[in-house]
Amino acid sequence: MKEEKVEEEKKEELKEKEVTEDVPVEKIKIDEKAPIEAVVEKPKSPKRDNKRRTTNTVDLSTWEPKTSIGKQVKIGEIKDIDEILDKGIKIMESEIVDTLLPDLESELLLIGQSKGKFGGGQRRVFRQTQKKTREGNKPRFSTIAVIGNKNGYVGVGYGKSKETVPAREKATRQAKLNIKKIRRGSGTWESTAVEPNSIPFKVEGKCGSVEIILMPAPKGIGLCVEKECAKILKMAGVKDIWSKTKGQTKNKINLINALMIALDNLMTTKVKHVDYEKLSIVEGKIKE
Repeated sequence: MKEEKVEEEKKEELKEKEVTEDVPVEKIKIDEKAPIEAVVEKPKSPKRDNKRRTTNTVDLSTWEPKTSIGKQVKIGEIKDIDEILDKGIKIMESEIVDTLLPDLESELLLIGQSKGKFGGGQRRVFRQTQKKTREGNKPRFSTIAVIGNKNGYVGVGYGKSKETVPAREKATRQAKLNIKKIRRGSGTWESTAVEPNSIPFKVEGKCGSVEIILMPAPKGIGLCVEKECAKILKMAGVKDIWSKTKGQTKNKINLINALMIALDNLMTTKVKHVDYEKLSIVEGKIKE
């Protein structure tokens, strides 16, 4: 009798499982008259790309210059940017650079850090600061942009705003206004290459506690310098270089400013005409 009761209990459990189990897809009846909603796939949002891109996105045909230099560039009297830089004239309109150097590329430097535990986080292009007020925290974003044509011209700009997009636009515009030409050469004793792949002589730059020393390197060494500084030198057209840094180099803004001061010293140092051929010195772009 006990065995029969056990078998009956098992049969009842199997019936309950069949009722509670999900109905298979094949047995489901579809009402053809019922409206069928179309499933629309959402387009994937494009990934953010802070890598190099052309900066000449402004429509220059609608540009109305306000300065005398801008009017001369618009007419066509000035066709080379060296005519402006050699005279030491300050550029007040970014469209001048867009017209005379149409092949410029831009990139944002990693000067900030994302919020993380113990102060550690991934590097960001925006540096965020906050101001404590009675209404609450007021964040501001700052960034640094670098532009160049990889052929002797480079510019670095700083932008700060309450939002990220205006800060990026300010930095790019300021970088165009700070455009300058770089002196390149082959000043190392380790190589006899004629190509101006490096710098002609050693220079130094200092900002705050950060000090950087740039030294000429032979062909094939590469950019042996901090990553953000390497981006600037690559935009300027320098391919090989040695470097040495001192001080609080974690402060990327001071490090970048020290590098730009070193590049300024590279241009202001007086060089004899005899040494131009020995060191393969080229100022600005390489003339074909």
